[in-house]
Amino acid sequence: MKESIKKSWLLFLIASLSLGLAPFKEPHILGKLKWIAGGNAFRGNDAMKFMDWFDTFLHGMPWILLLTSTALHIISRFSKN
Repeated sequence: MKESIKKSWLLFLIASLSLGLAPFKEPHILGKLKWIAGGNAFRGNDAMKFMDWFDTFLHGMPWILLLTSTALHIISRFSKN
């Protein structure tokens, strides 16, 4: 599993730049992260609903996979030395 994630970095990069940044005017992931960081995601009338959390997951997963793949590459480089 680790090797397949490590080898798929190019796919994760393409997914991050396309799905992860869609729509391109202001990417959903940035808006959702601002919403979460602002504290309004959990309470009040403007709290995030299930669809908002799913949207955050959908647009954020390529970035998480890309960071995981990059971390695995870095770890394997340093563990060989």
